[in-house]
Amino acid sequence: MSVCATAQTLLLLSLLCVFHSCSPAPRNCSTTSVGGRPRSFNLITICNVTTVEEKNIRALQSPTLVLYVPIIYLISFTVGLPANLLALWVLLFHTKKLPSSILLINLTTMDLLLLTVLPFRIVYHFRGNDWDFGEPLCRVVTALFYCNMYGSVLCLMFIAVDRYVALVHPFGANTFRSGSTSLRMTLCVWLVALVTMVPLLSFGQSYRLEELQITTCHDALPPNEQKTFFFPYFVTLFFLCFVLPLVVVLYCYGSVIRVLAAEGERYAHAMRVTVLVLLVFVVCLLPSNILLLLHYSDSRLVLNREDLYIPYVVSLAVSTLNSSIDPFIFYYVSDDFRERVRAMLCCHDAQASSSTGSRASYSSSRETKKSKVTLLSSPSIH
Repeated sequence: MSVCATAQTLLLLSLLCVFHSCSPAPRNCSTTSVGGRPRSFNLITICNVTTVEEKNIRALQSPTLVLYVPIIYLISFTVGLPANLLALWVLLFHTKKLPSSILLINLTTMDLLLLTVLPFRIVYHFRGNDWDFGEPLCRVVTALFYCNMYGSVLCLMFIAVDRYVALVHPFGANTFRSGSTSLRMTLCVWLVALVTMVPLLSFGQSYRLEELQITTCHDALPPNEQKTFFFPYFVTLFFLCFVLPLVVVLYCYGSVIRVLAAEGERYAHAMRVTVLVLLVFVVCLLPSNILLLLHYSDSRLVLNREDLYIPYVVSLAVSTLNSSIDPFIFYYVSDDFRERVRAMLCCHDAQASSSTGSRASYSSSRETKKSKVTLLSSPSIH
């Protein structure tokens, strides 16, 4: 399975990272580089005082980084946390444990883990990019941020495959859409997610800027580490944990849209839901990953990679909106799911709301109009 191969590749890079030991930086009064080009400003050391160039100082203190970026994170957190918590509660305690619902539970869990680290990043940016929580927590927050972001991408890929098989190849769905297949998918997602954390946990992530009197977190790293390990690490992450899922998602949902379009206006709502899922995936996640690749590449299209730093940080914040939007396009778009949530919040018995035939199952080619409309929106509720 391609995701298992991804895990093996990332595991190899992670082991290399663990056994690597860095050489100390030169300690003299000449100007030396402390940080490399990727995803960060270049740090320089003059007489053992760490600083950055004047234009980068202005950028670090710009309203974009200390105001707009944390506001985006704050929106993702305040909207996404309660929405995902409610969705997870319904999925765990009011949903039939179908293979498709297992994948959705994993997606919601990944989104929640990503959202729980956002308060640290919000405080960090509001404080003028000053990390005051210590080096260990900087490593943990950074590792959880990236592992859950790409873990969510892999979950979205498997959900797309599940829906593709169910709708485009319904006669083979009973064989493929089994509990054992969902379990293997789940294990691959969490294995890749855990492996992606190892390099980020193995190296120091925070550096003190004496001139600004701030401590950055994951905004600058020693050049030797960046070139030797973080360059292949993030490039591998980009291709195996984003490009591959992107291609799979585009193909699967493209095929689903063709099937629904062939059915005519009867399934216009289901088709709109599918297009929305695809659109959110591309708009939220593509920009940050493209900018990440440009930072690490030797492309002649980019004269100064440091100029991409602010757009990259903004796009990274935008990518977290995907975690706050997911529950609305996967669950709350369903009338029955909304009824169940309303019943829970109002302490009413919503047993009647589960009898309307809303089933997110693609088990056969004899799906009714109602089930095809809701198959792209929610799991089976009982």
